[in-house]
Amino acid sequence: MELTLTTPALLFPAISLVLLAYTNRFLTLSALVRSLHSDYKKEPDPFMLVEIRSLRHRVQLLRDMQFLGVSSFLLCTICMFVLFAGQVWVGGLLFGLSLLLLICSLAISVREIQISTHALDLHLRDLENQR
Repeated sequence: MELTLTTPALLFPAISLVLLAYTNRFLTLSALVRSLHSDYKKEPDPFMLVEIRSLRHRVQLLRDMQFLGVSSFLLCTICMFVLFAGQVWVGGLLFGLSLLLLICSLAISVREIQISTHALDLHLRDLENQR
């Protein structure tokens, strides 16, 4: 396979959209944490403690997702510079590493989605139990 300057540029839109999605998730989680904090201070509830643990874990996963996504973007950019400088072998190595980081970021995203849906399921069960 021939690696040209345009090859890593193909990832730019994808990585940008992934980072935008991660930012939206972060903003949503931030608002939820702040709201939950306020509610818990007013009236402590053991059910909220389960949700707090889940949110803490999700925030940590989101941090890792963002770190890997940004690192992938950075390596992709460095790869383009290295290819521009004529170092194709090093550029290929950086591009491969960039892809690997993006894969890891997306895999963590899948785990975060699983935790998120489990948390929603807990809320639905709680509603069903109140009948």
